[in-house]
Amino acid sequence: MRPTRKTQVFPISSILVGVLVIPLVVLLVIFLVQPTAFSSSSFSSSSWETTWNPVASNDTSNSRSNYSVPSSTEDIWQPQPSQAPVFTFANNQRGAPAPAPQIFGVDDEVQETITQQVGPNKTRFMSGSSQLEKLEASLGRARSLIREAANVRNKISTHQDPDYVPRGPIYRNPNAFHRSYLEMEKLFKIYVYEEGEVPIFHDGPCRSIYSSEGRFIHEMEKGNMYRTRDPDKALVYFLPFSVARMVRFMYVPDSKDRHGMKLTIIDYVNLIAQKHPFWNRSLGADHFMLSCHDWGPFTTSFVPLLFHKSIRVLCNANTSEGFNPSKDASFPEINLKTSEMSGLGGQPPSSRSTLAFFAGGLHGHIRSLLLNEWKGKDRDVRVYEKLPRGVSYEKMLKGSKFCLCPSGYEVASPRVVEAIYAECIPVLISDGYIPPFSDVLDWKTFSVQVPVKNISDIKNILMSISSRQYLRTQRRVKEVQRHFLVNGPPKRYDVFHMIVHSIWLRRLNIRIQDLLT
Repeated sequence: MRPTRKTQVFPISSILVGVLVIPLVVLLVIFLVQPTAFSSSSFSSSSWETTWNPVASNDTSNSRSNYSVPSSTEDIWQPQPSQAPVFTFANNQRGAPAPAPQIFGVDDEVQETITQQVGPNKTRFMSGSSQLEKLEASLGRARSLIREAANVRNKISTHQDPDYVPRGPIYRNPNAFHRSYLEMEKLFKIYVYEEGEVPIFHDGPCRSIYSSEGRFIHEMEKGNMYRTRDPDKALVYFLPFSVARMVRFMYVPDSKDRHGMKLTIIDYVNLIAQKHPFWNRSLGADHFMLSCHDWGPFTTSFVPLLFHKSIRVLCNANTSEGFNPSKDASFPEINLKTSEMSGLGGQPPSSRSTLAFFAGGLHGHIRSLLLNEWKGKDRDVRVYEKLPRGVSYEKMLKGSKFCLCPSGYEVASPRVVEAIYAECIPVLISDGYIPPFSDVLDWKTFSVQVPVKNISDIKNILMSISSRQYLRTQRRVKEVQRHFLVNGPPKRYDVFHMIVHSIWLRRLNIRIQDLLT
């Protein structure tokens, strides 16, 4: 007779525990071995539902991470001590706007990155000489040359240049600016991400108050200046989306629904972060976006690192809305009605019979204050909500000594550049506005700045300016005009090159490093 096999009977509770535990163990193993298996791998709506959590990479050559993007402001990732960014901006102090990059002072120091701590009092760096290290070495030499140039306190640059030599008090330091500009022309390379389709990406308006945005995007797309097709040779990376185009094609007027714009920017940055290593390498610090639309700053808030770490080039440079001059750059709002500039110059000073001029509708509380105080009340301060029939706006600009440039709903105004083109001294009426290129240009020497609280005193302020001081200031407006000219193709020292130079300064202000994990 065949012997019977003794069988072991398991309790039902043990079987249930096994059924529940084994799948969990398998899932845990899969997650540890392949963490990105649970993240979105394509430019699709699935990435909108993920959270912003860095995951350490297995690559031992650096500390790159894979990122996904939050679906709402509640999902904003805040760096923990073990996830500290590899850079910092030393001048960024809470409670007050950070100053613009001050590379022109004798004792200024570049803002260094904080290297990642891997143990008590130990810091690891990449061995060998990587392409990034070579780029940083070239930037280090440029910083030294600029600091050396900053020691020269002359009002004229000592460097040779066949086209233009900066001089005079319109510059904070003409010699340092000139040296910086020449170094930019030699070294600065920009990589433009090719992802995305027109009209939202790689395109922008070239004839409107948003023309500064569109013209810059188009010049970068042409690739004739500064652009490199090799991302490893780039010092900065351009995210070529147009906020003005998003508003036109994705926003329903008066709907207050900007969800589509939000998802587009979130998903685009997510795609860039997954497809390329450069965003994760610096957490976006060497990336920049550019917008002249009022909503430009707001749209960057959809991606926290884009708002807090990346270089944001904005017309709406308002410190009360998070504009940080140590990393963000202000650029001018220019209203081009045609593809070319027109109407440069104006009446000589002796023929300008109007003390101050403004014409514009109610557009924000500052203009409301201005119109309530001065509209139709003074023959010297001519303020209009609508120009009378037969009165030319352009002729009024060209025949006025001072042109009032109040902020609208946002701080930027195309009237600033209109005044400069007409050789009329701009009077900036705003709070919290950082004027374009103010890290290079000394706006006090060619403009008048009036706080909003002093609107009622505008006439007294302007009348107190002596004839000699007026002539000197008006001459400087003519001198600074070259930096605001729109040329096609761009010419050295014009507005396109000045925008690029502002980005160059912000890149000089940081140092990026790849670190071992």
